[in-house]
Amino acid sequence: MSRARILVWAIPLLIFAFFTSWYTDFGGPLSQDEINAYMDEFAEQGRPPEARARIRKFLEADTGRQFFMVNVIDFNENPPDVAGGEPGQNAQQLMNHYMEHMYAQLFQRACHPTIIGNAVFLAMDMVGVEALSTAEVWDAGGLMRYRSRRTFMEIITHPDMVDRHEYKIAALDKTIAYPIEAQINLGDPRLLIGLILFSLAALLDILFVRRA
Repeated sequence: MSRARILVWAIPLLIFAFFTSWYTDFGGPLSQDEINAYMDEFAEQGRPPEARARIRKFLEADTGRQFFMVNVIDFNENPPDVAGGEPGQNAQQLMNHYMEHMYAQLFQRACHPTIIGNAVFLAMDMVGVEALSTAEVWDAGGLMRYRSRRTFMEIITHPDMVDRHEYKIAALDKTIAYPIEAQINLGDPRLLIGLILFSLAALLDILFVRRA
């Protein structure tokens, strides 16, 4: 095999390997020591006991895999002023202030939105929540990818996030957020980038290297 052909295939392989190693948490499920350390941080930050108990159960069930947080959001039409913020800010401005630091923490840890969009109609199907007067009304929805529960805890315990949580609470009238582990995920960037890189390598090999 010629040197040019080796480079054509080796460079995409190295890029793919680098991206996969960054995008994937190979640390396995959280250890008990890690869980205890995160719980200690939560306690120091003044998180309420019921929130700490819920998070502990989530961490103790860790599989080590990536997960997605499903978010459905109803913005507060008349949000209160937040201490330290600009008076009179609307819900979107408050949420943007909350997210500007969160996005920085997300992206450097291979976490990112996969779907974000505004609701275009009322809830189309409801079972078991019909009695809730506002259950059919939502403003937006999104799907956020987290590399692992370890990464999730690194983000939400970061000092930049603790002081911003009040902005999120003020911006929302109601919200539901729950985690899922995908059984089918055809949009995984590792799959897409792998297909693109090796398709390009095959094309270069056919058009230039073999002809030369």
